[in-house]
Amino acid sequence: MRSRYAAYAVGHGDHLFRTWHPRTRPADLTLDTALTWTALDVVALSGGAAEDEAGTVEFRARYRTASGVGELHEVSRFERRAGRWVYVDGDVLEQCPRWDSNPH
Repeated sequence: MRSRYAAYAVGHGDHLFRTWHPRTRPADLTLDTALTWTALDVVALSGGAAEDEAGTVEFRARYRTASGVGELHEVSRFERRAGRWVYVDGDVLEQCPRWDSNPH
């Protein structure tokens, strides 16, 4: 999870592509260059231990755009594939601007 967040933050789409399950990844992975990821908080983990084949990560990721800052709150599902963890999909719990960077 943290490596995928870092890849989004620095624009490494190739890492995102490699760590996305082939069954669910998009054919074209174009990153939004107008969005800057600023922080990641892992809220909860389930599964993902050495003996597990699946796991979930609940996280909050903060971002900045020209119109202000916001937060993405998601529960992501991961599966072990050929010994490596890959992102399968996720449920967005909330994605919204948290406050305007220029409030008045």
